[in-house]
Amino acid sequence: MRTRILQPGDGVAEAVSLLAEGLPVALPTETVYGLAADALSPGACACVFEAKERPLSDPLIVHIPSLDWLSRIAAPSPLALALAERFWPGPLTLVLPRQALVPDIVTAGQDTVAIRMSAHPVFAEVLQAFGRPVAAPSANRFGRISPTCAAHVASELDGRIAMILDGGPCTHGIESTIVHVLPNRLQILRPGPITEDDLRAFAPAFHGPSGIAAPGGLKSHYAPRTKLVIERSPKPKGARNGLLSWSHTGEGFLQAEFLSCSGDLREAAANLYGAMRRLDEAGLDLIIAEALPEYGIGAAIMERLRKAAA
Repeated sequence: MRTRILQPGDGVAEAVSLLAEGLPVALPTETVYGLAADALSPGACACVFEAKERPLSDPLIVHIPSLDWLSRIAAPSPLALALAERFWPGPLTLVLPRQALVPDIVTAGQDTVAIRMSAHPVFAEVLQAFGRPVAAPSANRFGRISPTCAAHVASELDGRIAMILDGGPCTHGIESTIVHVLPNRLQILRPGPITEDDLRAFAPAFHGPSGIAAPGGLKSHYAPRTKLVIERSPKPKGARNGLLSWSHTGEGFLQAEFLSCSGDLREAAANLYGAMRRLDEAGLDLIIAEALPEYGIGAAIMERLRKAAA
């Protein structure tokens, strides 16, 4: 199979045609590129698992084309509706009781479903034309660094999928925040662009062990092939060491990637996966990641780094 990279315009119509045929296509979102397939078709979703080599125990996120799909896919509480009204379209995934319409392969057989609405205009255009929800995990092989541009997708899935729709670089650069909506509480299953402080405006929010499997919830995830370690004061340990820098000058390292020269955590998040991928492709023996401040979106960045280092 030859994987084509198309631009918006004719590419939108082609993506919709492939989705209607039950085939997965890579689409841009505001977080990372997603590998989308018809969320209501078990066969189409099986193609996503196959292309990514993703275990069936890892559930998928359902992306809806409009808010009126929410009650068809899930059973939202008033708290869930308030969060959707505030943060959708946007990088917040809600874990809610599922409706029977959702196939078991999407939820890993659980009674809950992860659901969100993307703010990316190209993604939204495809979904509006398709008229149905899509399941769309990150468009990379399972456990690897998430893609934030079309070229990253091609390096991961070339020959495995029919098409990549190129919508340019992703705005946020890390995956959505995932929240399990409980009665009067919010359990953060994965930190992301919507921060804990954002959520606490609606209900008490907490981190803790969960009885459900969440997308991207395995211990090792977002990982380069090159070994990665995290240090607060990075020092090279060999001649072929690379640095993922927050504030370090990079002196003494063979190659350094700087997440933000201005100390902007949101810029660091947007640059994270691209910088990790460049270091991973540089033929290094070790990548040393400098620890970042763990407030705001910095907590989400550190969560991704810890999984990459696991």
